[in-house]
Order: sequence, then structure tokens, then C-alpha cells
Amino acid sequence: MGYVKPEAVVENMIQAGAYKASLSAKDLLIRGFLAGALLGYAVTVAFSAIAQSDMRIVGSLVFPLGFVMIVLLGLELVTGNFALIPLAVLERKTTFGRMLSNWFWVYIGHIIGTFFYGLLFYIAATKMGAVPEPVVGKMIAKVAEANTLGYAKLGFVDGWTVAIVKAILCNWMVTLGAVMAMVAQHVIGKIAAMWLPILTFFALGFEHAVVNMFLMPTGMLFGADISLYDWWFWNQIPVTIGNIVGGLTFTGLALYLTHRRREIQESAGAVKEAA
Repeated sequence: MGYVKPEAVVENMIQAGAYKASLSAKDLLIRGFLAGALLGYAVTVAFSAIAQSDMRIVGSLVFPLGFVMIVLLGLELVTGNFALIPLAVLERKTTFGRMLSNWFWVYIGHIIGTFFYGLLFYIAATKMGAVPEPVVGKMIAKVAEANTLGYAKLGFVDGWTVAIVKAILCNWMVTLGAVMAMVAQHVIGKIAAMWLPILTFFALGFEHAVVNMFLMPTGMLFGADISLYDWWFWNQIPVTIGNIVGGLTFTGLALYLTHRRREIQESAGAVKEAA
């Protein structure tokens, strides 16, 4: 009873994209800020679970809680918008300029929100720097170094290629999570459906632009030996590119081309039979 068919899901994707593109800069900043902070919460909860269990899969099981809160509260996640809004542009429900405006303001909101939560987490975890760095802080710093300097060691071509590919694989799953939330009409069904692909991307260690907005600056606070250049050149820029490609191509366009086309063909067939 609560299942929504793929053809209807694609229509919902288009309508959601059009709605998101219509939001004001103020709403995009606020919703992007909150989404960034909630993902920061999710990362720290996941890392705490990994530290306690010494098993990445345990952290992956709890990480989707941040994504669930973002979707159920109607907040803005730019990586999800990489798949949804282009469909509204294709259907002429919005413009290319509005799409770019949405991506820009939400991205800025994420940067502010992730840094704000990261700073508060650092203060709480270290008691204003008065106590040794906690295990979770050391983990964040280690990941920040691995996901920047690790790519730098590979060189520009190989480093960027690996980062972009991992980002494509990541946002294929993340945008699928946003879409899976539309296949159910009830809250429990939405949560269960979206939980699976988000768990998958985190368990496999792929690259998510918004998560990295939290990891990199917070890792610096906890002593990661990286610079702003390392963060942006070796991670944030290639990962953002990969997230756009993955979400737009393998979720947005792929579902649109198969299910939207089928809907048109079925409608045309029905009209022909009626004639």
C-alpha cells in the first residue's frame, strides 16, 4: 500500500528538483547549514562507534541517521540536488541559472554548518584544548591526512582520478538514498529504504563532498598536518566534480531515461488503443 512505483518516483524527482530550485538564498543557506551540521553529527557518531567496536561496519550502520534527519526535515543536501534539479531543467520546470544558484548557496551553507559543528565538537571533546585529543579526534585527523596527502602522493593525474572515481561511486549511492526515500509513503518505509545505500557508501569508504567539509577543517583542529590548499586541491574540488558526475549520470539521468521514457511510451500506446 505504501509503495510508489518507479515512474511516479521519477515524476516526484522532477517536482522536487523544481521546488528546490525555487527556494530563496536565505532558505538555501539555512537548510544547507543545518544539513552540514547534521552530517557532522553523523560522522562523529559513526567514528565513535568504530572506535568502540574496532569495526567500520558498525559505524556504517549508524551513519545514515544524519541523512535520515536531513531528508525528513526537508533540508538541502547539495549532493542530492546534483541528481534532482537537472531533471527539472530538462523538463523546463526551472532554469539552468536557478540550478547553479541552488548548488552555490547550499554549498556555502554546508561549509558554514560543518565548520560550526566541527568547532563546537572540538571544544566539547577537548574541553577547550585542556585535555589530550580524544580517540575520535585522532581518527578524524588521520582520515583528513589520508584523503588529501594520500592522493597527493599519487600525483595529479592518478590522485585526481582516484578521488573523482571514489566520489562518483559515493554519490551514486547518496543520490539513490534520496530517491529511495520517495519509494515509500510512510516514515518507517522511507527510513528503511534510504538507509541501505547510505550505509553502503560509508562502509566502502567513498568520498562525499559535504562529509569532507567536516572532516578536513575539523581534522586540522585536531592536528592534521594539511593545509587549505591540500584540502581543496587534493580533495574538495575533485570530489565535488565526481559527486556531480555520479549523482547526475547514474541516478538522475539513468532513472529519467528509462522510467520517464516508458511512461511516455505507455501514454502514447493508450492513446493509440483508444483511437
